[in-house]
Amino acid sequence: MWNNAHRWVVVAGLILTACGTNDVDEQLSTDLTPTQTGDYYVDQANRYFDALDETADPNNLPKYSELVARWEWPPWLYLTGFGQEQMEALDEAVKVLTPATVGARDCRFFPVQPFARCRVSFEYAEGGCPIYEEFTFNDQGEMTFIEAWSDLPGLLPMADPNDLWAEGDGVHRMSTKLPGLGNANGLIDVDSAAMKQAADRDPEIADFLIRAEYFWPEWFEEYDLAGDDLFQRGCGWPAPAP
Repeated sequence: MWNNAHRWVVVAGLILTACGTNDVDEQLSTDLTPTQTGDYYVDQANRYFDALDETADPNNLPKYSELVARWEWPPWLYLTGFGQEQMEALDEAVKVLTPATVGARDCRFFPVQPFARCRVSFEYAEGGCPIYEEFTFNDQGEMTFIEAWSDLPGLLPMADPNDLWAEGDGVHRMSTKLPGLGNANGLIDVDSAAMKQAADRDPEIADFLIRAEYFWPEWFEEYDLAGDDLFQRGCGWPAPAP
């Protein structure tokens, strides 16, 4: 398992190898403007939830970028997908291991990244699970970054309870600070000098790089740490009766 000492040794190595930058690798997602209609981005977000809905058309899939990443904030498991093939395989696995429907959906277009933002409820046998989710796109209309939070007090990225769609100042999200998401293809280069320099400045980006490089060891460790009450905490369910 990767303990903190292991993690920071790797971070130090990433930082020490950083040298120089180029504009493409530095660009942030907010540098991009929409190239598709608002309806397109909303449809892609709905296709994403269809891919996780056990009752939806299994062929109704979103357009994932080659290096799409999914980041789910606590109490969820941080990096839960990296790369198109892995993401599609994990979507299928989720439907088998934790089957749910995603009925109640409110997905909206925004002219600044993330272009699509949704409030939904995953319906499990044990109850509903409210989620707030955002979708970042490249110039080809492909999803490059997916970011999710439990839609519960204290777990959302915005402190203002009236800022329902995270449009205000001080929103805490990963998608707008990862270098490379703002180039035309929206491809994250975990080995780029710009990414390593960003990791030097921001511990959360450093953590993202560790998880991207050692995806499965980090995922299994995070799953073990999450405990048996993960869904109770993430969905707001009451603790099971003793």
